[in-house]
Amino acid sequence: MIRGRRSATVDQPPPTEENDPPVTVTLRTGGVPGVARTVAHALVLVSVAAGTTTITAMHKTVTIEVDGDQRTVSAFGRTVEDVLAGHRVEVAADDQVFPSVQSSVSDGDLIVVRTVRMVEVEIDGEVQTIASTALTVGEMLEELGPRTRGAAVSASRSDALGRDRLRISTLKEVSVAIDGGTSSMETAAGTVREVLESAGVVLNPGDVVDPALDSVPVDGGVITVGRAASSTDTTTEALPFEVEEVEDPTLVVGQRVVSQTGRVGQAVTTYDVTLVDGVETARTVLAQQVTVSPRNEVVKVGTLDLPDPSTVVVDPGSARALGQSMVLERGWGAEQFTCLDSLWTKESNWKVTAENASSGAYGIPQSLPGTKMASVADDWRTNAATQITWGLGYIEGRYGTPCAAWAHSQQKNWY
Repeated sequence: MIRGRRSATVDQPPPTEENDPPVTVTLRTGGVPGVARTVAHALVLVSVAAGTTTITAMHKTVTIEVDGDQRTVSAFGRTVEDVLAGHRVEVAADDQVFPSVQSSVSDGDLIVVRTVRMVEVEIDGEVQTIASTALTVGEMLEELGPRTRGAAVSASRSDALGRDRLRISTLKEVSVAIDGGTSSMETAAGTVREVLESAGVVLNPGDVVDPALDSVPVDGGVITVGRAASSTDTTTEALPFEVEEVEDPTLVVGQRVVSQTGRVGQAVTTYDVTLVDGVETARTVLAQQVTVSPRNEVVKVGTLDLPDPSTVVVDPGSARALGQSMVLERGWGAEQFTCLDSLWTKESNWKVTAENASSGAYGIPQSLPGTKMASVADDWRTNAATQITWGLGYIEGRYGTPCAAWAHSQQKNWY
């Protein structure tokens, strides 16, 4: 007997999508328990089937291409971002993704990812590092824009960008000035040499090109070619003499004496003369005949080290003072007295009666024998003036100067 109706509520599985609300089903089974259980079981099966249908709808097969590398994968997710994340494809902020990461994905779609990398290029000789997603040379040129229109490139546009530096020479307006005329041309040549070759310019030996052949041409620039020619020139010219320095120990340090004057020579010289557009730019000796040989100038340079003559103090009225006066009267300088003072201080300490017991040398100049000084005066034994006069004459006749005599004394220990 059916006592009445009762209702039962069966909870559905959790929704599979954010926008699918939960469904509440109310069963009215009357009073038959078996019927209620059967209906509830049926509803559970319907719910599971609905969830499976939703998952099946989210599953899809797509192709992912990362920098030209393609793979077809099974994927779950609504958006491109979901699919890439599910297959661990990391995308940086500057990378390019087609379609965008927020776009929805359908079965059979193609997702393209281009990662940014730094590419080294040389544009008109200037090396630059550019952030690019290009895979080929052609794509790189497209990224660089209109400035590469008609440019000459070091690789084919279909080539993949590799490790080698990509060289690009853009179109330029260049003028060539040659043989008195100027012509303009549009060219993508990378060097001045290539510009001239494309213009049909044949260079002759000696021709001068400005700027240099291996330099990069500039837009609006002018390349000048100077034609070379040659001729000969024969001329009589002077040959300079050289100065030869010779150390002289008889001269005081700082003294320089010309012992041989220089003489200019003469020669007849034939030159090969190089002309550029009629202007002489260089000349080379072809032949030379010397008619008068040059003669070197020889300069003696003093190496005799002496005290400063101004520091030599002489007592008035002494033999040294007399010797100083007589040296200056002969026209010798103060440095010559310094040498004489060193010499006779060593020989006799300026004593009129100084005598060498072993040799018999006598007097201030240590004359050997002392009687030689009689040629000046008979009072040679006691008169300092007589001795000094004879001694200076002896030095001048044998050595030329007191410094030369002092240098000899230093070397031989006698004079």
